[in-house]
Amino acid sequence: MRMRSVWRGAISFGLVTIAVRLYTAVEEHDFRFNQVHREDGGRIKYKRVCSVCGEEVEYSDITKGYELDDGRMVIMENEDFDKLPVKTDKSIDVLEFVPAEEIDPIYFQKTYYLEPDKAAARPYVLLRDALVKTGQLAVVKITIRQKETLATIRARDDVLVMHTMLWPDEIRKAEFDFLDQDVEVRPQELKMATSLVESMAGDFDPDTFTDDYRDALEKVIAAKAEGAELPEQPEAEDKGDVIDLMTALERSVEKAKAGRKGAEKKAPPKKKASSA
Repeated sequence: MRMRSVWRGAISFGLVTIAVRLYTAVEEHDFRFNQVHREDGGRIKYKRVCSVCGEEVEYSDITKGYELDDGRMVIMENEDFDKLPVKTDKSIDVLEFVPAEEIDPIYFQKTYYLEPDKAAARPYVLLRDALVKTGQLAVVKITIRQKETLATIRARDDVLVMHTMLWPDEIRKAEFDFLDQDVEVRPQELKMATSLVESMAGDFDPDTFTDDYRDALEKVIAAKAEGAELPEQPEAEDKGDVIDLMTALERSVEKAKAGRKGAEKKAPPKKKASSA
């Protein structure tokens, strides 16, 4: 099934224009539950009722409103958004190019694929290859659903990918009491913690991770649907008595090393390169 585009416009790259379509790059596989009546399973419906007159309101009579600090409500119609003094001309404006490591992932919001129109394939590939060769990300501005946002464009698997970003004032500052405390870490603890990190280090492969909660929930739903006995919850792993932080670190390192050796034994042997 072909993906449906959610936006259509053009990347402005200097004097080069690249016509593109935007596609949502991810999809969630969570179970979606409905609110139902416990007695008969009937779906719960909600009415749109006005808090002022108490009348049920048709969807066509609903618009957006912004409440001011003094309680007044400012009614906004669709044409009001069209008159905003910002660029909404379906363009993705490239502002600058920066190294990927300079952008903190906390800014990233949603991910989209960019597909070029047939006539724009050549400049599209040119921009993609330039990003790969320079190791840079394009910082851009785009307006989606009447909201202007920052974004980055990068190359991934021969496709340009766009990540929308939060604005700096949307990132909350971490303010916690412990940051004002003088917390001391002993050198031997840091050495052991570093050893634990190194013993658990590996190459990231997302396919090796599974959503255990979703798998368990699927089994419970299937069992209830068939009227079968529900699967038993596995017993919690006995971690033993931990005396102090150093002991916990030492035991963790031993367990990590033992797990790594076990994984190496199970791994299939590497094939030897054939000689020509």
